[in-house]
Amino acid sequence: MNTVTDYAALLRMGSWFQGLAPALQDQLLALAQLRRLHGGQRLFARGDAPDGVYCVLDGAMRIGGLSETGKEAVLALVEPPHWFGEIALFDGLARTHDAWAEGEVTLLHLPQQALLDLLAMEPAHWRVFGLLLTHKLRLTFTMMEETALLPASARLARRLVTMAEGYGDWKDRNRRMLHVPQEQLAMMLSLSRQTVNQILKQFEAQQAIALVRGGIEILDIGKLRQLA
Repeated sequence: MNTVTDYAALLRMGSWFQGLAPALQDQLLALAQLRRLHGGQRLFARGDAPDGVYCVLDGAMRIGGLSETGKEAVLALVEPPHWFGEIALFDGLARTHDAWAEGEVTLLHLPQQALLDLLAMEPAHWRVFGLLLTHKLRLTFTMMEETALLPASARLARRLVTMAEGYGDWKDRNRRMLHVPQEQLAMMLSLSRQTVNQILKQFEAQQAIALVRGGIEILDIGKLRQLA
């Protein structure tokens, strides 16, 4: 069975962890624990007390929420090595959204109190977690602007590019599989599934993507950026 250190190379492929000082990387790995979830298992729910920061090591996590009527809003489907859960590290308040496992998932967990103890001893490290938070804030503002200003096809192309680049966590990746159902893409963009399917078929005809069983293969990310 894998240990935390077995995932160190994967973590360093992510832009945020890669940018940390080696000593801090080692400190975080020493604090970390592995969590494994089964498909459909919920990690935490909106309103839960904060329990730390997580990183996806294997599989994918669905971040979103449910209305009182049971309607789901999917904000993101995140894959390795994406970090999440840092908002509650700063304010100590309840979780803002739900986090569900899409299939079998392995997570790196930095427990809340252990992380707070480290930051209390070395307050300068708060800045690096602040950078993790502000990266998400920039993405959120960008997506809000896209929703308000762009047509559906451009919004979908941009979201595929963003996902292919791991929401900024991966660099220089020009071809990869996105294991995301069209229904979830539609929920992320507030579009109908029919509209998403129609646009994806147009992208496929232009050889930017290929629709495959279980997801979408990025064939030409440069062309996809042009479509955006």
